[in-house]
Amino acid sequence: MKKHVLSLLGLCCLCGLQAQQTYQNPVIHGDVADPTIIRVNQTYYAAGTSSEWAPFYPLYQSSDLVNWVQIGHLFDQQPEWTKSSFWAPELFQYKGKTYVYYTARRKSDGISYIGVATADSPAGPYTDHGVVVEYGTEAIDAFILEDGGDLYISWKAYGLDKRPIELLGCKLSDDGLRLDGEIFSLLKDDERRGMEGQHWLKAGDYYYLIYSVNGCCGPQSDYAVAIARSKYLKGPYEKYEGNPILHGDGKTVQSCGHGTIATTPDGRMFYLCHAYLTGDDFFMGRQPILQEIVLGEDDWFHFKEGEEAKLQHPTPFPRTAQQPVFAFQDDFASRKLNVAWSWNYPYSTPDIRLEKGRLSLQGTLKPDCTGGTALCLRPEASLYCMETAVANQNQAWKGLTLYGDDKNYVTFGVQGDNLQLKMVKSGEDIVLSEPIPLPENQAVVYLRMQVKGGHPESFSYSLDNRSWLSIQEEKNGLQKSLVQWDRVARPGLFQQGAGAAEFEYVRMSYPIR
Repeated sequence: MKKHVLSLLGLCCLCGLQAQQTYQNPVIHGDVADPTIIRVNQTYYAAGTSSEWAPFYPLYQSSDLVNWVQIGHLFDQQPEWTKSSFWAPELFQYKGKTYVYYTARRKSDGISYIGVATADSPAGPYTDHGVVVEYGTEAIDAFILEDGGDLYISWKAYGLDKRPIELLGCKLSDDGLRLDGEIFSLLKDDERRGMEGQHWLKAGDYYYLIYSVNGCCGPQSDYAVAIARSKYLKGPYEKYEGNPILHGDGKTVQSCGHGTIATTPDGRMFYLCHAYLTGDDFFMGRQPILQEIVLGEDDWFHFKEGEEAKLQHPTPFPRTAQQPVFAFQDDFASRKLNVAWSWNYPYSTPDIRLEKGRLSLQGTLKPDCTGGTALCLRPEASLYCMETAVANQNQAWKGLTLYGDDKNYVTFGVQGDNLQLKMVKSGEDIVLSEPIPLPENQAVVYLRMQVKGGHPESFSYSLDNRSWLSIQEEKNGLQKSLVQWDRVARPGLFQQGAGAAEFEYVRMSYPIR
């Protein structure tokens, strides 16, 4: 009998071990499009698009490719030459330095070009060196290839012109900071399916371009991954007849693409790209997913588990336990703002202060902006509850928000002695509840907002942090989408008008579904 018991225990231990041998995509939760990934020694670093949110390009770190922690941003301050649209950073390690080639709109003309910055380590700080690719009416999505000691940059061109999109390349100077040669064509979008987000590499006898096709963004996205190869760096490149080599499965993954490859110390290759998931999880935005890619006997790269993107995969390393999504809490006790926070830089210049366990928020609106100042978090699940405590009274609007941009948001807050729920859609104010009078000189008002699938489900408030009262809102108004082309709405804190908003804490909880 004892022998059978021991065998059963051994089987249970084995099952427990096997349970830890898989991971679930996404590996980075939340809206982090166009991810780039590199390995330095035993540590992996990833960064992605921040679009119209500051700080610029969230930066993550991992030791196992599965569990990632945000350690900061590539830029805390906006590079001097830039205006907006911070897309597609590309990390590159070269001669002991870390380079980042990134896309942004130039301040002088609003055209998207590629800049470059360097740091002594991937964690930064980064020193910006300005524009490196200034070409045509758009140059985006940089990637760097080192070949025979020379550096080459590739990028997407002609995206805004009435002509086929093209992937172009050029040799770089030895320091990687400027173009040094004639620009050449790598691949042209003759089929007009889109072409961007390329990874350029040499393997065996061929140079390969692993790139993205179709629509990148929004509810109709059908992004997918394709491949082309050539025996010569400058081409001509032939497209694989079996393209695409990775696409959504139509069940859990809607679309996927724009990624780069990290190589493990033992030579295996893993492709980190972004994906829209289906259903309510679509409103999480473009989330980074990880999949192993291999060079087949036919001298084409294929994804090890097939061309349909899947959520569950074997872990890259044995005995890797994937951590769950944790609740977020900020009690504002630190002197430095938590790296998870982001704000709406095109619309307001925020004044954020951390004093005596409170966060004080106000801002200066940019010209032609009519909203307020939003300080937001990137949600890590599609069902969540955000809670805060408004800790001061004045005539400014202060409270919670689900925020798309300055003309599209929902806000639940306090103004003077009243509590109210309202929505702004396409710049038009929509009142969602009648004002609720608050007791005179009420010191603290506690607010909660529950969100599911990109839409607020409920709002409630408390005067003592024990008894909670629900708000009766106009449901029809809340079902209007706040999706902004390449972005999804973020929850956060909101201030509008004269006077600061003070908050005692913020909690984000993720109920088990």
